[in-house]
Amino acid sequence: MTFRGWPVEALEFYEGLGADNSKTYWTAHLPFYEEQVRGPMQELLAELEPEFGPGKIFRPYRDVRFSKDKTPYKNHLGAWLTFGGYLQLSADGLAAGSGMYHLEPDQLERYRRAVADERTGAELAALIAGLEKAKIGVVGHDSLKTAPRGFPKDHPRIELLRHKGLTTWTEWPPAAWLGTAAAKNRVVTFLRTSRPLRQWLEEHVSHTRPAGT
Repeated sequence: MTFRGWPVEALEFYEGLGADNSKTYWTAHLPFYEEQVRGPMQELLAELEPEFGPGKIFRPYRDVRFSKDKTPYKNHLGAWLTFGGYLQLSADGLAAGSGMYHLEPDQLERYRRAVADERTGAELAALIAGLEKAKIGVVGHDSLKTAPRGFPKDHPRIELLRHKGLTTWTEWPPAAWLGTAAAKNRVVTFLRTSRPLRQWLEEHVSHTRPAGT
């Protein structure tokens, strides 16, 4: 099947789920979810696979074991791509991200070492400046409020050193193009523009760089 975007009813599905996050609502709308919400995402992932690797759609069910919020279903549809990328559809429209959201202890150590290094740290700062110039946001995650241990508070890249995750992120509000193949074009442009940051992280933070990046 060819990806042709999502119908406006797909976003309305999540508006309804936000108002009635119940098994009754989910069961009544399950056929629509499979065909008009999840189906287009599967088609999009299939078309992105040659360049960005196989994709996987996340389960729609929330893990409520340790949460005070016991609503059973996620208010969005999320998917990830093997070579780097995250997609999300919700009542607010379409969103995409790329990078590393959470760094494991060994990855965090390598990340901070690379950020502190004059050559690789300056390279990262230049990449981020280029992304921001292209109007793509770069977001730090789980950031410390002060300098990490062993680094001076006045380090020229102290803001980057404080992060425990680093991603690009963009959000597109609902618009007519979301119901057309143009949605794929926007995602592809975002992922290609984000690729230098992903490659920097793969080279300096991950153990190995996946093929195709």
